[in-house]
Amino acid sequence: MSIEFLKKAPKSASSGESDVRDKVRAMLDDIESGGEEAARRYTSNFDGWDGDILVSPEARAAAAKRVPQSIRNDIAFAREQVCTFARAQKSWLPNAQTELHPGVTAGHRHVPVQTAGCYVPGGRYAHVASAIMSVGTAKEAGVKNIIACSPPSNAHGGMHPAILYTLDLCGADHILNLGGVQGIAAMAFGLFSGHSADVLAGPGNQYVAEAKRLLYGFTGIDMFAGPTEILVIADDTADAEIVACDLVGQAEHGPNSPAWLISLSSSLANKVMQLVPQMIEALPEPNRSHAMQSWQEYGEVAVADSQEDAAVLSDRYAAEHLEVHCANLDWWQSRLINYGSLFLGEETTVAYGDKVSGPNHILPTKGAGRYTGGLSVAKFMKTVTWQRMTREANRDIGAATARISRLEGMEGHARTADLRLAKWFPDEKFILQSENLSDNS
Repeated sequence: MSIEFLKKAPKSASSGESDVRDKVRAMLDDIESGGEEAARRYTSNFDGWDGDILVSPEARAAAAKRVPQSIRNDIAFAREQVCTFARAQKSWLPNAQTELHPGVTAGHRHVPVQTAGCYVPGGRYAHVASAIMSVGTAKEAGVKNIIACSPPSNAHGGMHPAILYTLDLCGADHILNLGGVQGIAAMAFGLFSGHSADVLAGPGNQYVAEAKRLLYGFTGIDMFAGPTEILVIADDTADAEIVACDLVGQAEHGPNSPAWLISLSSSLANKVMQLVPQMIEALPEPNRSHAMQSWQEYGEVAVADSQEDAAVLSDRYAAEHLEVHCANLDWWQSRLINYGSLFLGEETTVAYGDKVSGPNHILPTKGAGRYTGGLSVAKFMKTVTWQRMTREANRDIGAATARISRLEGMEGHARTADLRLAKWFPDEKFILQSENLSDNS
C-alpha cells in the first residue's frame, strides 16, 4: 500500500484518558453511595445549579413558550425525519421462527428494554438534534420509560429551553437538570426518577463517555464513544473548498476532534491544507480556538496512489463520519466497510446527518466502527430467543443431550434428559452414554 502523509497528528483520541478515568471512577463511587444528595452537590459545584433536578410539567410548558414557532417548525421537521427512519429500521427487524428438527421449533423476538437513559449535551452548544436522535429513537423502539438529562445553567433557569422543549416533544417521561458524570450516574442508579436505566445512550464529552464505559455491564450502553471525528476521501473531481469546509465544520466541536483527509490527488490535498486554516480563522470564538487546536493536534492529510489504497486506509481509521467526494460512488459504497455513517457525494455532508436528514448521528468513534454501528432502534431492543418442542422430538434431542452432557462431565444436565425420556418412552431403551474416547497418545 502506497500512502504519503502530508500532515500527521501528534495526538490521538486516547490522549489523557487515564486521568479522566480515575476522576470519573471516584465520582461514580461517590454518587452510588451518596445518592441524590451527592448528585446535587456535583451539579451545584460544576454548573452552579441549586434548583429543581426533576423538571416539572409546568417547567416543560414554560420552555415551550420560550421557543419561537420557526424553531419549533425546524425541530418538528428534524424529528419527523429521524423518527421516520427509526420506524423503518424497526420494520426491518421482524420476529422470526423456524423448525430446526421435526418437532423442534425455535425463534427470536425483538423486545424493547423497559427504561432508557438519554444524555443530551448542553454546555457550549444547545444540542437539540441529540435530543431527537436519542429520545425519539428510543420512543420508536417502544421503550416504555425514557429518562433524559442535560446540563442546567442559571442563565436559562435550568437546561436550555430548546433542549427541554425537544425532549418533551419527543416523549421523555422524566427530564433531569443534570449534566456530566452526575447525569449519567443518576440515570444509571435510578436517582430522582425511581427507574434505573437498562441502556444509556447519547453523546457527551470525555467524562460522560468514560462514565458510560465504566458503567457498562451494570447497565447497557449504546457504544464506547470519544470525540467526534470526520474523514473525507477525495479525488481530483472534488471541490477543495467544500472538502475544507466540511473538515472545519467538524473540527469546531472541540479541541480534540480529529479531522482527516485521504486524497487521491496531491494538488487537491495541498489546496485543502491551505484553505483549512483560513476557514478556521473566519469562525467566531470559541469555535475558532477549538477548531484550530483540533486541526493542529489531531488533523491528518494523506495522499493515496489508488482507490484501493485509500479504502484500506479508511477502513483502518474506521471514522465516525466518512464523506466520499469521488467519482464512481457506487464502488466506494460497496467497498468501504468500517465507519459510523457514510456520506456519498458532495451533495450531502456530516452536518445534514448531524441535524435533520434522518439516520442517527450518535455514532461509534475511536475505531469502534470496526465492530459496531451507530445508535438505532436495535440498540434499545434486545433479541431474545425461544423454543418449543413435541414429546416425540425428545427422542433425538434428549438422547443427544444426555450423551453430550456426560461427555462433558455434567451428570445433572444429563439426568434432566434421562427423566423426560423415561417418563414419555418407558418401554424404550436409549443410548445415554457416549463411547469412550480413544487414546492415541
